[in-house]
Amino acid sequence: MKVVEILKNAKKPLFSFEIIPPARGKSCNIITDIIEELQQFNPPFIDVTSHCSEAYYEELENGIVKKRIRKKRPGTIGICGVIQNRFNIDTVAHVLCRGFTKEETEDALIELNFLGIKNILALRGDGSNHEKKVDKCKSVNTYASELIEQIVALREGKYIEKLEDSEPMDFCIGVAGYPEKHFESPNLKTDIQNLKLKVDAGADYIVTQMFFDNKHYYNFVDLCREAGINVPIIPGLKIIKNVKHLSFLPKYFHVDLPEELVNQIESDPKNVKKIAKNWGLMQVKDLLEKGVKCVHFYVMNDAKMVIDIIKSVK
Repeated sequence: MKVVEILKNAKKPLFSFEIIPPARGKSCNIITDIIEELQQFNPPFIDVTSHCSEAYYEELENGIVKKRIRKKRPGTIGICGVIQNRFNIDTVAHVLCRGFTKEETEDALIELNFLGIKNILALRGDGSNHEKKVDKCKSVNTYASELIEQIVALREGKYIEKLEDSEPMDFCIGVAGYPEKHFESPNLKTDIQNLKLKVDAGADYIVTQMFFDNKHYYNFVDLCREAGINVPIIPGLKIIKNVKHLSFLPKYFHVDLPEELVNQIESDPKNVKKIAKNWGLMQVKDLLEKGVKCVHFYVMNDAKMVIDIIKSVK
């Protein structure tokens, strides 16, 4: 079922999750174990992140340093297929612009369609230390809005190569929103204007970057509505797991951590998980009281704290 249909038909609060493929060389059992833990909450959908290839350097026995290119976390399509067809849970496959040609994207979307996966989160993708060489006969999507246009074309059965009697692929398209603005945008107003371009291109819903103060989400929703963005906006939450997250999360995700939360953790670092769970629970309760239909958790590869929070809400 499409995410927008799930939200429309929701009779009670929903909790969705985002996971990350295991590192190269690791077993998919890591993922299936997490899904088995989350099944008890009947998740409406689960997002699976995607990652482009990166460059790394390996020193050989003769002292020569060789550049190698690899994807540290492969398996997005396969994991989506396992979750949807083994656990009967709708999945949202993340599809990136960066690191992929339009032709590779089309192939990936065809595979996802074959697996019965109808939900896509269209993303530009984070920067990489490796710029892929693209053949002259191929092309790329530079921005998420262009990727959305490609997916919308496939909804109409329009492929890169003109095909006779081609069949449409009816995907539901999600995009990312940033309550505290994308770090590359000069201000929130400009960022929301860019977000509207993605919605106008055909995006069906928005899921937000993590935030730790609900006022950022409410303000973001208000500004989006004022800008004419009327699609569902799902709040995304991350639960802090350790003291290192106080510096890691702002650095890599460009989010602001409330002074009260930081002070609590710094004054009692041994109880960081308890403090973080209480904070997350407070956020969830407030969102649900304000009528939010679905809360999206960035679980990644550890669901224990999120599970505790949901059990406290129910």
